[in-house]
Amino acid sequence: MDAQHIRMALLGKTGAGKSSLGQMILGEPVFKIDDSANSGTSKCQKETRQVGGGSITVIDTPGFFDNRRSDDKLKSEMIDSLIECSDGLDAFLILLKVEKFTEHENEVVSRITGYFSEEAFKHAVVVFTHGDQLPDNMKIEDFVGGNERLCGLLEKCGKRCHVVDNKYWKNNQQDEYRNNKVQVAKLLESVKQIAASRGRYTNETLRAVKKAIQQEEERIRTSKKGMSPEFITQQAKSKVSDHLKRAAVITVGVLGGGLLGTAFMVIAVLAKLK
Repeated sequence: MDAQHIRMALLGKTGAGKSSLGQMILGEPVFKIDDSANSGTSKCQKETRQVGGGSITVIDTPGFFDNRRSDDKLKSEMIDSLIECSDGLDAFLILLKVEKFTEHENEVVSRITGYFSEEAFKHAVVVFTHGDQLPDNMKIEDFVGGNERLCGLLEKCGKRCHVVDNKYWKNNQQDEYRNNKVQVAKLLESVKQIAASRGRYTNETLRAVKKAIQQEEERIRTSKKGMSPEFITQQAKSKVSDHLKRAAVITVGVLGGGLLGTAFMVIAVLAKLK
């Protein structure tokens, strides 16, 4: 893992605040934010910026339970997320709102849990948004402690959690805890600690996808001269993505291998590119 390049993916249900958090982390308005009733990321987007002397890549994924799109459309977007994650990830940021933890929220946690192997949670951080909903003088650990299910999720994630607010904590000088700049700095420190102690997360499925992209890059490079490396990579990713979307193995799940069936099925599909 390149110590100067941190890669992370944002995961959460529609409207959880993934795009806003991505902009806080990168320090630029690089992700589209829709404040309407139909807000929510509908396309996978990857952005890289220099932050604090190092490079950070943030992958903003489509929201879970987005009722504006069919399951097939959501699966298609999650395949694009898989393509962008194929180089591995230093951290998964699981976003939840500071709000009453209902059965719906528990279903979201269950869905997210189903998307990853147990090993992936060793690279995960839970980030709560809408921090202004925290009662006065309460910290996020106190909020979590009042719910057994949330406590269970945090146990899986090494008890790593942080809280931000995209409206009221932007320039809060009176309360250091309720300050996005302070909270994002703590979040990045958690991610760096994961990267230093765990290395970069990958699995057989991601490695197979990465290998297919590299093979396609080489094919394009030798058959079509004069193309930029960036263009070649984009074309290769598009080709691999198209093959996976046409594959009959699409079911459920994603980075743990479920979205494309088992890793062996994925490898079989990608072998068509050779």
